[in-house]
Amino acid sequence: MIVIGVGNELRRDDGAGPAVVEELRSRPLEGATLAVSDGEPSRLLDLWAGADLAVVVDAVPSTGEPGRVRELGTVGDVASGTSSHALGLGVATRLGEALGRMPAALRIYLIEGADFGFGDGLSPRVVRAVTEVADRITALSREARC
Repeated sequence: MIVIGVGNELRRDDGAGPAVVEELRSRPLEGATLAVSDGEPSRLLDLWAGADLAVVVDAVPSTGEPGRVRELGTVGDVASGTSSHALGLGVATRLGEALGRMPAALRIYLIEGADFGFGDGLSPRVVRAVTEVADRITALSREARC
């Protein structure tokens, strides 16, 4: 399993993905690789190609409920999802499928953010969502080992 936190820690809530990876570093995730990415599609393909399970965490603009977590389980869901990055996960998944560089399974956690301006630090609701997603990934890791 590889966990990829997508985002920019210097763009406030956009740093949610890297914050999840940082929180997971202190947890026992046997056999998991942790990585941070800016979300550029070819870099994502390099990270997840050949993985049995890739878990990607990214921030998205809120639709009214900052801190809400959305979980996407199919490539079709991802392709229609939004991202705070120029090309986004949808482009990466379509490119990965075309090039045969997809993981065996892909799970996406999107954290809705409110502030994507310059600066560091997450808004309080996003901080809570980071812990929630880290908990979900920890449980997923346990399930994968069973």
